[in-house]
Amino acid sequence: MQLIGLTGGIASGKSTIASRLASHGAVVVDADRIAREVVEPGTPALAEIARRFGDGVIDADGRLDRPALGAIVFGDPEALAALNGITHPAVLKESTARFRAAAERDPDAIVVYDVPLLVESANAYPFDRVVVAHADEQTRVDRLVRLRGMDRAEAERRIRSQASDAERLAVADVVIDTGGTLEHTIEQVDALWEELRRPAG
Repeated sequence: MQLIGLTGGIASGKSTIASRLASHGAVVVDADRIAREVVEPGTPALAEIARRFGDGVIDADGRLDRPALGAIVFGDPEALAALNGITHPAVLKESTARFRAAAERDPDAIVVYDVPLLVESANAYPFDRVVVAHADEQTRVDRLVRLRGMDRAEAERRIRSQASDAERLAVADVVIDTGGTLEHTIEQVDALWEELRRPAG
């Protein structure tokens, strides 16, 4: 099994890369999806979040009120660190189980761990490669405003609450430039896939 870490800031085009790799046959493990699953009602992580941040972050159905929690943690490094301290161990445990399952099904599997906060979480995985989706900050702000309807100031705040471009690029083995056309991004991903499929040696 090859374990590939795929990361990138918000609106960097990371999902496009993950989707293309999946279409080639990669097993994609989505950290964001797992992060949602580990805070479902009844989970230990959700109970811990309620204890730390108060009942105001739980909605009437007993589910996590993400906007309420987001309003607390974005822009507050201490609160964000506390939240990460609750959720990251739970995500780590579940992700590891999925990697093992993929390797058991196919020892030659190429497993792509789609993890936005790879740099921030002091990631514990021994990746074979780290792939970084990279577009400059202004491009990402424009995408958040245009495609997600986000207020420009909020878009800038979200981007600045994450690792910097320099921090992400410092851990990259492969950089996919996502600032241009979709076709250009896809070409780079296809070239990466061919390289990953090439027999070692």
